[in-house]
Amino acid sequence: MVEIENIPGDFSNDLKLIYKTGSGEEIYRCGNSIVARLPANRNSMTTSYVNGGYQENLQAVFNHEPKPTGGHCSHDLEVGSIEAYIKIHAGRLGLNPEKVAAMMTAAKMKNAAIATRCFRDLEVTAIVTAGIEVNGGRAGDPASWHEEDGKAIYVGGTINTIIIINSHLPAHALTRAIVTATEAKTAAIQQLMAPSRYSTGIATGSGTDQICVVSNMGSPDVITWAGKHSKLGEMIGRCVIEATTEALARQTNLTPDSQRDMLVRLDRFGIDEKKYWETASSLEGENKRDVFVKNLRDFSRNPSVVAMTSALLHIVDEIEWGLIPELAGNKTALSIMKTLPALVNVTNHPNFDRVTDERHTIIENWIRLSSWCVKNGFQRSGHD
Repeated sequence: MVEIENIPGDFSNDLKLIYKTGSGEEIYRCGNSIVARLPANRNSMTTSYVNGGYQENLQAVFNHEPKPTGGHCSHDLEVGSIEAYIKIHAGRLGLNPEKVAAMMTAAKMKNAAIATRCFRDLEVTAIVTAGIEVNGGRAGDPASWHEEDGKAIYVGGTINTIIIINSHLPAHALTRAIVTATEAKTAAIQQLMAPSRYSTGIATGSGTDQICVVSNMGSPDVITWAGKHSKLGEMIGRCVIEATTEALARQTNLTPDSQRDMLVRLDRFGIDEKKYWETASSLEGENKRDVFVKNLRDFSRNPSVVAMTSALLHIVDEIEWGLIPELAGNKTALSIMKTLPALVNVTNHPNFDRVTDERHTIIENWIRLSSWCVKNGFQRSGHD
């Protein structure tokens, strides 16, 4: 991971140079914007509303967090449209609006992450801002809006990615680089088991993600493919995974440690402490809410409990995907659950026929059994 520092630069009095690639691209930060200033002879493929698609000789690409306006629609922006806003902000940054591409996000620019990899003469750099705590979604989730008359929702989370490659990629290779980078972004999210906010699935991105890939047309090294089997594809994948993972950690503390929690894993199914207490209060044992919640939080962070929860939820997912028959999945899940009391050192085992029911869902049975364990003798023995 590249360490971002403020390096003196002469591009603008307001822009601070934070990184420079080996091929001369300069990355600046200016308040709520990050600007990648491009040398001559660059081509790009981008999702930008302004100068998007395939372009040659853009002078800059910027990533920007608009000031809060009380809304998340294009007409809530300062000048009423995304295109007009980008052009005005480009001017404020000292850039030519006709020679820039741009992305917008709710993520903070101070939380951007930069990753670079080199192999022989090939260099790849990824600059990422990321936040999916509000807007994380899975491809195919129910839609939350529909664009009509040019009006649309524009931010609410967003993973924005700028990739700079020092070799020359023709248009088709730039497009393939976007495919590889998108897969890498999704891999980073899935490795963190980040939830969709629109379904019970694991997120594959946010609903407003954007990307820009830049290459050097002046390079004698022409690369015609950026798929996973190529060295370039590998480097794009590794840079994007690294930068996306770091940006998510900086923006929202989404990390392996924060995800090592049973309640966090159950959140995508709408399960929280309140739901647990509703279930626990109907089971045998003393009903002291404060004591129960405290013990539940300890129980939830037990790595063995998280591991069992993960296994059970994967069975739930595979039933949803049609990979495992529901009856077989439920039966197997119950057999796994019955090992829970011994796993968490509960000496007085429950009557499983009273606590669980084959007619209930896997998640319902898990909440009942784990609630019983928390309420009736779970002993914290330290994290495994």
